[in-house]
Amino acid sequence: MAFTLHGLAVSPGIAIGHAHLISHALLEVNHYHVAEKYIPEELDRLDDALATVQGELVGLKAAATSGLGHTEVGAFIDLQMMMLADPMLVDAARKLVEERRCNAEWALVQQMEHLVEQFDQIEDPYLRERKADVVQVIERLVKVLLGHPGHLPAKRRDGLGTIIVAHDLSPADTIGFRDHNIAGFVTDVGGPTSHTAIVARNLAIPAVVGLQHIRHLLEDDELVIIDGTRGVVIIDPDPTIVEEYRLRRAELELERSKLHRIKDTHSATLDGEEVFLHANIEGPKDIGQVRAANADGVGLYRTEFLFIGRDTLPDEEEQYEAYKAVLKAMGSKPVTIRTFDVGADKALKHQPSRIEPNPALGLRAIRFSLSEPKMFLTQLRALLRASVHGKLRIMVPMLAHAKEIDQTLGLVDRARAELRAEGAKFDERVEIGAMIEVPAAALSLGMFVRRVSFMSIGTNDLIQYTLAIDRSDDAVVHLYDPLHPAVLKLIAGTIQAGVRYGLPVAVCGEMAGDPAYTLLLLGMGLRHFSMHPSNILGIKQQVLRADVGELAPKVQRILRMDEPAKVRDAVLRLGGGVI
Repeated sequence: MAFTLHGLAVSPGIAIGHAHLISHALLEVNHYHVAEKYIPEELDRLDDALATVQGELVGLKAAATSGLGHTEVGAFIDLQMMMLADPMLVDAARKLVEERRCNAEWALVQQMEHLVEQFDQIEDPYLRERKADVVQVIERLVKVLLGHPGHLPAKRRDGLGTIIVAHDLSPADTIGFRDHNIAGFVTDVGGPTSHTAIVARNLAIPAVVGLQHIRHLLEDDELVIIDGTRGVVIIDPDPTIVEEYRLRRAELELERSKLHRIKDTHSATLDGEEVFLHANIEGPKDIGQVRAANADGVGLYRTEFLFIGRDTLPDEEEQYEAYKAVLKAMGSKPVTIRTFDVGADKALKHQPSRIEPNPALGLRAIRFSLSEPKMFLTQLRALLRASVHGKLRIMVPMLAHAKEIDQTLGLVDRARAELRAEGAKFDERVEIGAMIEVPAAALSLGMFVRRVSFMSIGTNDLIQYTLAIDRSDDAVVHLYDPLHPAVLKLIAGTIQAGVRYGLPVAVCGEMAGDPAYTLLLLGMGLRHFSMHPSNILGIKQQVLRADVGELAPKVQRILRMDEPAKVRDAVLRLGGGVI
């Protein structure tokens, strides 16, 4: 009998196929005592498993970067290879085997749980979900130790693909599926920034995550439909439902093929309003996707990926080269680079960890950078030096106080003075902008517009701080609502302040890349969007169909509403997509 489950929609599209359950090896680990004379053999067993997994990852990395061309996936595999080499992981497990005379599987799981506890203290959703790397690399080791790495079924005679059903998936897992007819991914855990979500979007494979116990609710080979746009999974559907979704999938595929025709079309509304569509990136490796979408520039370059998962900070020269590569690749198009957006709660290896009562409200983003002026000055010098290679804009995250802006601008002036004294070239006109991510900033914009050259709304954090919601917490994720009247008023107020004072305002959070919100944001006055490169053409299509003159009065009426249900209905009537 058919039944439906609802999860988090993280990669759009329709998939129809047969379920293939991936075992959760960590649930099968038993604890047993190892006699002292057999300890060397147990350690050899652990070392053999380590060598096997390292070999697998090397092969998968080659497939990711050459056969498939997905460098972002390759970067995730690099991260897991780094973890295998980290003394905090395998070496610590070896020590447990020796000291407690336990089996290798149990030792690995104990160390994994210790590290996961540390990751749980991290506030940033993306970085906190990197604990999945630890879990996934340990599970890979455990599967080798248990002797059942698992295999995918051969191609099916009925022509339907395979729906991968798992507790969680790693990038290495997904690359291993490349020679199989994979139709979609479904997992118990995960969120919008989980590996499954990121890889599924890159590979254009429908995915729904956060379904809790789906692995226990279906059987191998059972027919499954995934609606990755609505976050719906249908198990054992009847033929009429299957046919309905076949037709819907065909319509989506036709729409997707049409999108490529507008890649070089100028982005403007029906009534002539020019709209700029920029890309969010994590480094030079993403430039290929930016070019493929013909983005108008880079609206958010996350520099923290230069800093995380390493024993030492990147020096000025390494940072300079990374920034220069992106600026040169983008030519005359603007590149907005965000300064270091990681906090002391994120346990950088080269610095002593701090225990904070509430990391979400602690020393993070610009607060952390200002507390480490030497580190911050190094980054600012590298940024300014790179500015001669393109059109650079520097963006500062999580500003809330005038003194934070003034201190930042003071350090920028100091970096400029040092470079002048050294005879180094840089662009004296580099613009400094502010990210509006906390309600305090959105409600006191006067102090920003007097000090900065542009603003960018980080809707992910703004929504979380406004509603006191952690969107990666399954228990409260249903309360994370971009259409809450308070959130919309803060976004609209920021956009309108930019128009009033002549400052460009962008949105670089997830709302910018979701077609369901494009018309709403255009009606608010937004003209600068920044998103994952894969979303740009879908948003451009919405822009080309929009008439701002008609949208603006409708959106003003929406902003006067104070009932979330009425807001949602009104936004749906604007058109744009599924909310």
